[in-house]
Formats: sequence, C-alpha cells, structure tokens
Amino acid sequence: MPINLIESTRLALKTLQANRLRAVLTMIGISIGVGAVIALLAVGVGVQNFITEQFSSAGTNLVVVTPGRAQRGGPPGGFGSQSFLTESDYRAVAASVPYVTASTAEFSSVGNLAYEGNTTQVQVQGQMPAFEGVRNWSANIGRFIEDMDVGGRSRVVVLGSTTATQLFDTEDPLDKVIKINNVPFRVIGIMESKGSSFLGDQDAVVFIPLTTAQERLFQRLAQAKSGERAVSAIYLQVEDEKYRPEMERELTVLLRDRHRLEEGDENDFTLTSQTQLIDTFGSVTDVLTIFLGAIAAISLLVGGIGIMNIMLVSVTERTREIGLRKAIGAKSKVILGQFLTEAIILSLLGGIIGIILGWAIAIAIASFSEFKPVVQLSSIALAVGFSMAVGLFFGIYPARRASRLNPIDALRFE
Repeated sequence: MPINLIESTRLALKTLQANRLRAVLTMIGISIGVGAVIALLAVGVGVQNFITEQFSSAGTNLVVVTPGRAQRGGPPGGFGSQSFLTESDYRAVAASVPYVTASTAEFSSVGNLAYEGNTTQVQVQGQMPAFEGVRNWSANIGRFIEDMDVGGRSRVVVLGSTTATQLFDTEDPLDKVIKINNVPFRVIGIMESKGSSFLGDQDAVVFIPLTTAQERLFQRLAQAKSGERAVSAIYLQVEDEKYRPEMERELTVLLRDRHRLEEGDENDFTLTSQTQLIDTFGSVTDVLTIFLGAIAAISLLVGGIGIMNIMLVSVTERTREIGLRKAIGAKSKVILGQFLTEAIILSLLGGIIGIILGWAIAIAIASFSEFKPVVQLSSIALAVGFSMAVGLFFGIYPARRASRLNPIDALRFE
C-alpha cells in the first residue's frame, strides 16, 4: 500500500474517532441501505427457490393437458366451455406421443365429505395408479389406488393429511367409512403431507378411482358430448426437457386431428409445462426483486447525501487545518485524497454493518416464513460496492472543495 494512502487512512480513522457520534449517525444511513438491499435480494432468491421447489414437488418434466382454451388472466376453459378431453384421448396420447415416459389422467370436482358429524368440502380427484409416480406423491399410511380398484369401480378413498385431520382428528381413519356426496367410501390410505403453497393447502383433497369418479360419483359432469367418459386433465412425464418442444408439437397435431379441428381453428385444449410455469413465476419474482432492491437503494442514496453533508461540515470545521497544510507544501491531490478516504471509510464501515444487519434480517424472516431467504455473495458484493460508490460519489464535491481552498483565505478563516 502506498505511503500516502496509509497516511490518509490513518488520518481519516483518527478524524472519525474524534467525532465518533457524528460518524456513527452518518454510517446508519448506509448500514440500513446495505442491509435492506441484501435482505430483499435474499428474500427474492428464497421466494424463487420456494416456487421452483413447489412445482418440482408435483413431478418432474411434466406437461399438463387441460380442456378448453387458455384465457387471458385466467385458467384454461373447463367443461363449461363445451370443450372436453376423453379417456380415448388419453389412451391415444399415452400410446403414440414420443418421449413420454409415464402418464396419467384424472377427473376432479368438489365433493362434500362427512364422517360421524364432521363435515368438510374438498376437491375429489378420480385418479389412476400411475399418479404416484407421475406426480411424485404417495401414500405413507395404508395404500394408494390400484388397478383392481379402477377396474372394479371400487368405492375406496385415499385421504389427504389435512382432510384426514378434519374428519378424524386423532382417530385412525383406515377401514373407516366416510360419505362423499352421500355415497359411502372406505378409507384405504392417507397421503404424505405436501403442505401449503401459493396455490393453497395441497393436502385438502381426497383420491378415488378414476372410473368410480366418472361413473358413480360425478356421472353427469364426466359425460362428454360424444358419450365417452371425460377427464379433467392428462399428465405427461417427458423423458428430458430438451425433448419437450417436439413432444408438444406431436401432441398438438394428434389432439387437433382427434378433435377434427380445421386449419385456422383455435385449439380446444391447453398445454401447460412445468418449465413454463417456473419461468413465468421466476420472471415475476425477478421483476419484484429488482423493484424492491431499487426501493432499498433509495436509503443508500439518502445515506450518501448524509456523507456529503457530514464531509462538508468537516471541511468547514477544518478550514484552518487545510490552509496550514497547504501553506507548508501539501498538494491539492493529497487534500483531495484525504477527504475521499474519509468518505470511503465511512461507506465501507457502514457497508460491513449493513451486511451483518441484512444477514440478521434474512435469518429472522427464515424463522417464521415457509421459504428460506438466500444471502448470495453477489448481492453482498453489489450492496457493498454500491455503498462505496455512493461514498465516493458524494465525497468528491466536499473533497474537491477542500483541495481548492486558498491557503491564505483558509488561514484567515474563523
């Protein structure tokens, strides 16, 4: 380190120590700004990771086919749009679309559940045995739906953990009989808990065999115009993400042909991929993170103005000292360096305190939220680098003012 820089640093620290309270108050603005930037960026990354985990927990490389056209600002059109997917559509897709390693179909609607005076209203999903593998969700008590249940249109039900608690509290639900829309079903299992997400409580659900839902519980809803049994969605697991575009093209051609759509007709079905959803939510959280970071950066700007203010006061207080130093030969660039060093040290110390503050805020948020804020080295470097830039920028004017003082006028200053 050059001797001049060492001497400037020593003098800056001595000056700041002589005005400790003023220096601390000045650093608070920078500390709050750096802490806020780091904490908000950490929250943004944590939310993004949380969303990715939520989608990933639903399965891997999934493409979901639903009936109806995607509406701007809303979900795809359902059965009310007079668009349907049928079991034969599902079988054709599963048999002929390339790069599909696993698939399942479901029919879902809302049902009223009752058990000995306890009632609740949840989503009832008619499912196939492949659901466990495709959706990465299985029963941890009892068993899930099997081929014999689907083939026999059995009145068996697997409960989500929330639904099990609502109906049975601490009682063992296995082999108990509950009623769904007044139809009796025997409980054969309880699903592992998925927890809540931005989509709501994933465990407030029950699963019954697909054929039972279509033919015993929701007969009217599950009747397509062609007379076939309808499905609410088809889930396809793609071999690899790189094959997804080609798989979707083949899938679109097949369904358009089956639905007898002419050239120019809009699709009467919607394809939604996991990757698209993650990217969409990711872009939203990126914009939100940048917006929040920009708001936090305003406090850095305020802190920088505080540094300029305190440095101007320091120049005024030390006018005679500056005049004396220049009178005995100190060059203007030395005086300039002296005051710039003080401004940068103020910013650097405030930045270090801000790092600790931001980290503490991130830890505090993690203790009571479902997502975990992630403090990245890049965000620390960004916040501290910006704080030093602010100190340098707002320290230039007072430093230049000090360096340009006329030594004779400075020595006369009272």
